[in-house]
Parts: sequence; structure tokens; C-alpha cells
Amino acid sequence: MARAQSQTSTRRSVRESKAARYGPVPSPLAVTDTHALIWHCSGQSRRLGRAARSHFTRTDAFQAVIYVPTLVLVEISEQHHLGRVRLASSFEQWLRALVDSRRYIVVDLNTEIVRASHNLFDIPERGDRLIAATAQTLDVPLMTRDAEIARCARVDRLWD
Repeated sequence: MARAQSQTSTRRSVRESKAARYGPVPSPLAVTDTHALIWHCSGQSRRLGRAARSHFTRTDAFQAVIYVPTLVLVEISEQHHLGRVRLASSFEQWLRALVDSRRYIVVDLNTEIVRASHNLFDIPERGDRLIAATAQTLDVPLMTRDAEIARCARVDRLWD
């Protein structure tokens, strides 16, 4: 556990020193929230912020990776079932293609994320809290339109 914390703080300090020297360095990694992934996958990329759209483009070109919390997949499944989200294929085919792409990495809910979310009750919605805790635990930016969620979780927001 101590080694993992040390590696996380080392990654953060390297990123911070590069940012101080050269300006913000775009991360090749990010966590997506539900809306961002829905908009990207349903052909509504114009609804994404410039930085989020760029990150999806880089991911699709194998130049970046997006972490997808399992909760995001649950929410997309529910919205697809209710007819509120249209995908190019069935949900099962879409999910298989997403996972098989190896550009989108599914992050299972675990005790570390739950523990981190316990300190994020300023974020009222449980789903948003768990997604933000995932970004916090992985120490990567969060792709979300909602700046308040990223601020409460003390993670970088990848959007505008």
C-alpha cells in the first residue's frame, strides 16, 4: 500500500513539475463520465468540450486511453434500454467492441474507490461521487461537463 501511494505521489510530482516548466501537459489518460461517453458514442461529439473531444479523438487514434467506470456502463445500459440513448449496435455488441478496443479500460468498483467516495459527499449524486472517486483514485483527469464535481474531488477536469 505504501509503495502504491509513493508511486502515485511520484507521478503527480513529475506531472506538476512538467506543468510548472512547460505549461499544462495533456494527459494520455482520463476517466470519462456517463454523458461524455454517451455523446461521443452516439455521434453527438459537438456537445463535448474542446479538450474532451480532442481526448476522444486521440483515444480513437490509439494515442490515449480512457478509463470507464463500471457505473458509467450501467447508466448507459439503462438509458439504452429506456430508449434514451441510441447506439450504432445492440448494447451487448457496443460493450464488446468498447472492451475489445483496448483503448477504453473498464474500471471495476472496488473498496479503494468506495473509500475515496466517502470523502466526497459534497457531490450529492452517488453516481457522480463514485465516478469522481475513480478519477481521484487513479490520479487522472475527469472528463465531465460539471466543473463542480471535479472541484469537489480535487481532480483536474478535462473539458474546455
